[in-house]
Amino acid sequence: MLRAELDSSKVAVVSGGGSGHEPAHAGFVGPGMLSAAVCGDVFASPSVDAVLAGILAVKGSTGCLLVVKNYAGDRLNFGLAAERARALGHRVETVIVSDDIALPDAKQPRGVAGTLFVHKIAGHAAEAGAPLEDVAALARRAAAAAKSLGIAVSTCTIPGSTRSERLEEGQAELGLGIHGEPGVERIALPPAGALARMMAGRLSGTVAGDRLALLVNNLGSASALEMQILTRAVLATDLGKRVRLLIGPAPLMTALDMHGASLSVLPLDDALEAALVAPVPLPAWPGAVRIAPPILRLIPEGLAGETFAPSLDPVTNARISAVAQALIAAEAKLNALDAKVGDGDAGTTFAGAARAVLDDLEGLPQADPAALCRALAERIGRAVGGSSGVLGSIFFAAAAAAFADGAAWPGALAQGVARVQAYGGAKPGDRTLLDALIPAVEALRGGDLSAVAEAARAGAEATAWMDRAGAGRSSYLAAGDLAGVQDPGAAGVAEAFAVLASV
Repeated sequence: MLRAELDSSKVAVVSGGGSGHEPAHAGFVGPGMLSAAVCGDVFASPSVDAVLAGILAVKGSTGCLLVVKNYAGDRLNFGLAAERARALGHRVETVIVSDDIALPDAKQPRGVAGTLFVHKIAGHAAEAGAPLEDVAALARRAAAAAKSLGIAVSTCTIPGSTRSERLEEGQAELGLGIHGEPGVERIALPPAGALARMMAGRLSGTVAGDRLALLVNNLGSASALEMQILTRAVLATDLGKRVRLLIGPAPLMTALDMHGASLSVLPLDDALEAALVAPVPLPAWPGAVRIAPPILRLIPEGLAGETFAPSLDPVTNARISAVAQALIAAEAKLNALDAKVGDGDAGTTFAGAARAVLDDLEGLPQADPAALCRALAERIGRAVGGSSGVLGSIFFAAAAAAFADGAAWPGALAQGVARVQAYGGAKPGDRTLLDALIPAVEALRGGDLSAVAEAARAGAEATAWMDRAGAGRSSYLAAGDLAGVQDPGAAGVAEAFAVLASV
């Protein structure tokens, strides 16, 4: 791929390699970066003739710089093409990028995403009209200083081949390349913060100075959310505190559909920083942004909520604690149910509300039912997002209002159910948590908690045979997908009443 408009008075910058790394390399052809990209088959170096054709298509009197990743095929094919171009009388320089630190003692470290630093820096110098010798010297300085490390939780799928499933659930490979080759070590995937500290720690010793550029590269199929979480975690490390420029997170040098990411760092000086921040009209290049502390603003007035005077009631304390612990313990089971008929987070939603209440248990007004319900409404509404948090907050707020009017627990909870139905729009038989909650609250009037728990259990089990959902994400599913699967919300309600009956 060539630039549509070439200026023969400026140094040409050519790079390339195997396909499968898109947007690298063709996505970086344009003003301020590459003059041409020469791409071979998937994960295979282009031929000597293809590279030579690229050189001859863009070369001018000022010469050409080849940026080559340190793989044997690329070195040989680009190197021989350079020799043939020189034999034809053309000025050609090469720079080899070997930024991978996965194997500290490797005699030939791989060239990976740090190559993109070199593309941008060399392309900027060439666009500015620097002579070939200066462009090559700057590119070599960047190539020698750039360091990279990758992590992935899956291999990639080579077109026409089946995926190699060498990783088990929860495993990751650290220090793998960009062609699906195994990583240096296999590890249990840690939380984002620990992973960031591990990778940053290994990179930190390879780069000096307190002025770094960080490039966060998506290896193919990591989600935007995962990449943002990793980036934030890296910036919070000791290495991250030395970062002045951030590039990404973005898919820049991918490995087909590999689920992973790589980090590349480069020590900066004025010339390198100026080259990296210079804008280029290439959609594939995300640009470099300067790292600055976040601007913090005070919480607007009116969000603080009601202040409650703590009070202790032993029975209420025991019941709230038992229900909260039961919902936390049921998180995985409820998520598994929800994965079949929803978005897989019902257990996390219930557990999140339970943890929020449990964390503030001693600060609740346990001896005042109306104030207690108002406090629960506030905590659940803050802790749980989406419609679940809102409906839970409505339930307890309505119950609080009923208590203030003189109702007892059965009547107050019935009022909460009524308000949830009014705002949520669901009714019995719609395959929601109401199918367990309504019969449980009705049974509560009899005062027998065992009967209440049984009513909730029967209501939850009945949802497994309802072939249509009238509300929630399950309402978009066909009857065959719902058959035999309890509604996870109803199952959660049944868990709560079951433990209440045992306290």
